[in-house]
Amino acid sequence: MNALARARSFLFVPANRPERFNKALQSGADAVIIDLEDAVAPADKASARQALLSALTALDEAGRARLLVRINASSTSFFHDDLSLLGHAPSIAGVVLAKAESSAALRSVAGVTGSGCALLPLIESLAGLDALDELAQAPQVLRLVFGHLDFQADLGLACDVDEAELVPVRLALVAASRRAGLAAAVDGVTVALTDSERLASDAARSRRGGFGAKLCIHPSQVAIVNQAFSPTAAEIDWAQRVVAGSQAAGGGAFSLDGRMVDPPVLLLAQQTLARVQP
Repeated sequence: MNALARARSFLFVPANRPERFNKALQSGADAVIIDLEDAVAPADKASARQALLSALTALDEAGRARLLVRINASSTSFFHDDLSLLGHAPSIAGVVLAKAESSAALRSVAGVTGSGCALLPLIESLAGLDALDELAQAPQVLRLVFGHLDFQADLGLACDVDEAELVPVRLALVAASRRAGLAAAVDGVTVALTDSERLASDAARSRRGGFGAKLCIHPSQVAIVNQAFSPTAAEIDWAQRVVAGSQAAGGGAFSLDGRMVDPPVLLLAQQTLARVQP
């Protein structure tokens, strides 16, 4: 679970396209989500499950350790068949529950996957927002994920490009993650596939807002997202000098580059270094 807790990019792949699974794993994405929900038409769900089961069986343990499966919402007729698949599949890193709205559904998933499988509830509705702390504090939940497009549709929002209307909701996910002691939340997708500036701007906004990762829908988005959630060389240098200076000062306040460094600044430096990928 430690690798998933540090993951910056989560790349979606349709479950009915198993020929893309290995390509996704080689894309540079920290984690890959095999999607049984929106990417698969209702008539194709059963065949997609079978294709996924076959592909998971063929993958080695290292590949499955970076794989998650997004399953359909517990309110749908597909949920229990998805659970059955998970119960028969080899172990995977985690499960993303679409339209998560209750801890009961998460417990159902945990019951078939075992304790080593991370759960990532996808917050996509007002009901999910209302249950945020309940979901965050459920067993095996590692990170919260924001499905901002479905959330807008559920509430009838008409967000502009900056999505200022969603600032309070994003902050709520970050705060709930902090209260529950979870890894930093995962922000939603950028649908503009050919607009790298928009993607970089969206990812930078997510990072400023306290998120630690972002969902991707195309391999071309991965590198930009990874960069956005990784500290720069200058930030790493600053953080290392802050930590070293604090040690030299015996933990007391000191000055660095003309600015005072006290415990909150030291904490920021330590958090920066914790974001450096091994």
